[in-house]
Amino acid sequence: MIFPLIWLISSSFKPGNEIFAKEFTLLPQNPTVENFVKGWKANPQYSFAKFFGNTLFLVGGVTIGNILSCSLTAFALARLDIPFKKLIFSLVMLTLMLPTQVTLISQYLMFSEFNWLSTYKPFIVPAFLSTQSFFVYMLVQHMRGIPKDLDEAARIDGCSNFRIYWNIIMPLSMPAVISVAIFSFVWTWNDFLTQLIYLSEVQKFTVSLLLSSLVDSTSSTNWGSLLALSLLSIIPCVIIYFAAQKHFVEGIATSGLKG
Repeated sequence: MIFPLIWLISSSFKPGNEIFAKEFTLLPQNPTVENFVKGWKANPQYSFAKFFGNTLFLVGGVTIGNILSCSLTAFALARLDIPFKKLIFSLVMLTLMLPTQVTLISQYLMFSEFNWLSTYKPFIVPAFLSTQSFFVYMLVQHMRGIPKDLDEAARIDGCSNFRIYWNIIMPLSMPAVISVAIFSFVWTWNDFLTQLIYLSEVQKFTVSLLLSSLVDSTSSTNWGSLLALSLLSIIPCVIIYFAAQKHFVEGIATSGLKG
């Protein structure tokens, strides 16, 4: 399972004639960083840093939006006595069965009417409207396990619902919140389909769209640069996961998702 990653790392430091040589060697015979240098300037208009920054901005906005909106929704469904709570939660769970591709055309037409095409709004705005039902489910399951005596004690002390959410429930739900952040970060970072549909201007391309643009079926592809940029593109996801691995595993185990 890990061999493709090892091959990617090795090939990133190989000259072009070694990558697909008949005699395969795992280690580069003539190590070079030229692939990274050429790949960094693969686009004639912008450097790789531009697309990397675009991706960080998009991923950051979506992740923050998912954390805030989904945690608020989960708090209302798990801790408050609101009308039709069970029905609302059932509808939220029902949307889990709806593939993204089913609503893709209708969403595109709607965002087109809003003049949001070729902007980051189709990604960031829905994130602040609690559209990820999977995250809502994770947080609801975790918040249901927190004793409600804490809420009652806080209300006696004069806390509002928002203060209970922000000062009590959120700190106690941090493992699940970190799990949501990791999922949101990785899924958005690796997303290609929706970014391909909504982003058409090169200056707003993300890393995934840049990598796709480097593969040209009508001419030769610089595989060395492509592999080098692919290696750079996975580094943030690896760092995020291992940095928060402890909280991630704890969040999954306490959110009703363990097998």
